[in-house]
Amino acid sequence: MILRLYASLIFCWDILIILVQLFLTLLKSLFHLVRPPKAKSLTGEVAAVIGSGRGVGYDLALQLAALGVKVACIDINTTDNDLLVRKIQAAGGTACAIECDVTDKAAVGKMVATVERNFGTISMLLHCCNVPSARSLVTEPPPIEFTLNLGVISHFLLLEAVLPKMKKVSHGHIVFLTSVAGVSGLKHQMPLAVSQFAVQGLYESTLEELRIEKRLHTIHTTLVHIYPFIITDHCLNDIRLRISSAFGRIKSDDAAQRIIAGVRRNDLEISIPGYLLFLSHLLRLLPRRATLLLRELIDTGLDL
Repeated sequence: MILRLYASLIFCWDILIILVQLFLTLLKSLFHLVRPPKAKSLTGEVAAVIGSGRGVGYDLALQLAALGVKVACIDINTTDNDLLVRKIQAAGGTACAIECDVTDKAAVGKMVATVERNFGTISMLLHCCNVPSARSLVTEPPPIEFTLNLGVISHFLLLEAVLPKMKKVSHGHIVFLTSVAGVSGLKHQMPLAVSQFAVQGLYESTLEELRIEKRLHTIHTTLVHIYPFIITDHCLNDIRLRISSAFGRIKSDDAAQRIIAGVRRNDLEISIPGYLLFLSHLLRLLPRRATLLLRELIDTGLDL
């Protein structure tokens, strides 16, 4: 009887502590809405930007290098990647170009070894491949195996190669990029949408692993939801579309700037534009039929 009473008191005490911590966390979050936390310095970090040859990866590499980050530009497209590295170096930044098929485990291991040989242990990992663009609406979808290998399997291979070393040095930041396709899907692009859903699940699993191992204060993670389509200026052959205002368009350099701002604040989750993160969480509270009706409204074809 006494032991049961003691166990009950301990349980109640634990609940009280959690409620107090929850309340303080909510207060802190509200305070940061008014006064964002001071951005951390990225000088001296070693970043591996996967998919740096074009799109948001290109501008992330440029802007990170301008902040003093040593950038490993990883892409299977050597021509654009080499031009990017020369541009960074001409501006006084530090970068190297590495050709890598991130769906190949051996190639990923070789790439990580090359980065470590040039710059040291990777402390920032940004996976920018397979985020849908306007082009995805007008082109035939690639084979299912290719989409899932690039959008899902490559994440596992990169984490397997990089995360243990971050844990060893107790320092790192991993950025997961996903899109609106991971919230509502894309018409005739089921494999792509599934891969975007999978990225969110992978982020949650990684975050939980770090929580259990009590590493949340040393290894940070950021999940980025990109709601509009990203368009680029440096790719002359990129497709320009008049896209419904439900999605919209955003310049890749603007998207990169917002992503880096969230990373420097150690945000766990951000969206572009920012207010849609709150809205998407709020919509999940609605019945499924209500969300389907909202999607019907979006599909009316009106461009407001």
